Amino acid sequence: MKRSKSTHRVYKDRRFEKFQEKINIQFSNEALLIQAFTHSSYVNEHRKKHEQDNERLEFLGDAVLELTISHFLFTHYPAMEEGELTKLRAAIVCEPALVTFARELGFSELLRLGKGEELTGGRQRPALLADAFEAFIGAMYLDQGLDTVVRFLEKHVFPKILQGAFSHVMDFKSQLQEHVQRFGLGSVEYLIIEEKGPAHNREFVAEVKIGGTAYGTGVGKSKKEAEQQAAHIALSTLEEKTTDNDQSK
Repeated sequence: MKRSKSTHRVYKDRRFEKFQEKINIQFSNEALLIQAFTHSSYVNEHRKKHEQDNERLEFLGDAVLELTISHFLFTHYPAMEEGELTKLRAAIVCEPALVTFARELGFSELLRLGKGEELTGGRQRPALLADAFEAFIGAMYLDQGLDTVVRFLEKHVFPKILQGAFSHVMDFKSQLQEHVQRFGLGSVEYLIIEEKGPAHNREFVAEVKIGGTAYGTGVGKSKKEAEQQAAHIALSTLEEKTTDNDQSK
């Protein structure tokens, strides 16, 4: 029996070792990392171990995510108003988004749960995965500092924002119109230049022109989605030009 317990402990340690290799971050205090994945049900069933659950780390990680994502959005979307920034941030730090991030990184395999929670499907429960993601961010911040957290998000979260994963809450067409008016670039025109695919799975390709010049092409399952994607690309192009012009002065 003792041998079995020892083997189980090594197995758990190897999971966290492999995870650190996977994300290319080595924790100085691995106990913090393990705590981030420790649910209160596990602590309640192993009181003699005097372990801590991840709830305090979750509280800290929530604040760290709010700060780092707010800074990213503030920097990358200069034309976006406060209300839109708040709505976008809320979509990124909400439970469904955090669950997606956690599942992509294999967090469900790392959770430490009590037997009851395990048997009732806790390993796949969205709330537990979202909490674990926040707790992991909190643990990383304590162990590695804010710069490491930002580098982690630059690899696993920020690209999704830039690729339009949250475009359903972002009105790029309004932002583009605001930018064009601010700099007097002319009229904005959207054209559906292609429709493809069967009727039940239609795909639209939209092009946006500013002052008669094409600035972006987008693809979507609806004309509105395609236009939003085209506006997003055009806005990025214009913002890069504005930045380059400012730097050359």
